[in-house]
Amino acid sequence: MLTSCNPHARLEVFPPILQRPLPSPYASLIHAWERRLNRVDQDRRITAFDWGSEWLRATPLNHVGAWPAQAPAHGVIADLRAWNERVLTASGEFFSYPPVRAFRREGDWLRFDSPVATPYAENREVHARWFPAPGPKAVVVVAQWNADEHGHWGLCSLLQRAGIAALRVSMPYHDRRMPAGLRRAEYTVDANIGRTIHAARQAVGDIRAALDWLEQEGYTSLGIVGTSLGSCYALLASAHEPRLRVNAFNHVSQYFGDVVWTGLATRHVRDSLAGYVDQEQLREAWRVISPASYLDTYARLARETGKRSLLIWARYDPCFLPEFSRAVVASFRRLGLQCEAHGLPCGHYTIGRWPFKYVDAGLIVRFLRREL
Repeated sequence: MLTSCNPHARLEVFPPILQRPLPSPYASLIHAWERRLNRVDQDRRITAFDWGSEWLRATPLNHVGAWPAQAPAHGVIADLRAWNERVLTASGEFFSYPPVRAFRREGDWLRFDSPVATPYAENREVHARWFPAPGPKAVVVVAQWNADEHGHWGLCSLLQRAGIAALRVSMPYHDRRMPAGLRRAEYTVDANIGRTIHAARQAVGDIRAALDWLEQEGYTSLGIVGTSLGSCYALLASAHEPRLRVNAFNHVSQYFGDVVWTGLATRHVRDSLAGYVDQEQLREAWRVISPASYLDTYARLARETGKRSLLIWARYDPCFLPEFSRAVVASFRRLGLQCEAHGLPCGHYTIGRWPFKYVDAGLIVRFLRREL
């Protein structure tokens, strides 16, 4: 059952980055700005904790075994860790999807049924805003958590003017896909462990189905732009998708669970998780939807297909802590991946404000024009 919650009540501890001595007055200014922007959203809710076992059973892992139907043999944490290990040995199967039978184009909108089953009627149909451009270049654009229907339309228009077609795909449980009774996209990231995993798997299936449509339309040079949560989904998709040659990851981090546990934007989620799992257990529970789990897979595919990557992170980010972002950049370099990395002097929310949003968009458009 969902309950209303004051986002400032019961949240006594700020993320680690906001507890440390700051290196400069500039950093203090950015962090104060980040906190003000965070407080704008007064609709955060706390959802009841749930292991979400029924969501884990709804997987295609036949040959390695799905989540057991019976009660856990060694405790939920132990079984969930073992389940993650099984998924990671067969991630190609886990992120597989059946072909979409029918795509419906209505003016500037593309609609299709999500290839990953969901019990919520509103979430079954994917909505994608289409920004066509002549030529072979096209990208899928995946916005940030709780982006509204118009999120990233400005970026898509810039790409269109640069000769790159853009398909802005709605994420599960966002905008028109939000089930009745919700005011935010809680079901993509909340205290239901299994449903959060299922939402990520659905997002990857939706992205890959969108690539099918772009190919049908004659686009042959394909890429992806993901921001924040969308960046996580984009990397999961690209690690299993050879067609995504050019990848722009806007905000990067290693582990899904670490971001939720330490981030300013997810304090209300941590509040409902506390008492059931700790940070290490949450990292293990959500390892199957963590970019860190697939960097080696991504690197192998990159060597085979020539993938190129843009990594953008924020140096004063209280949501994706900078040390997590630096670890991703270090991993890309250790693996010998072709990548361009930029640490912008802003935070997670302020990257969408003047002047940082123009720098961010400029880096993305320039990279895609050059590499696609």
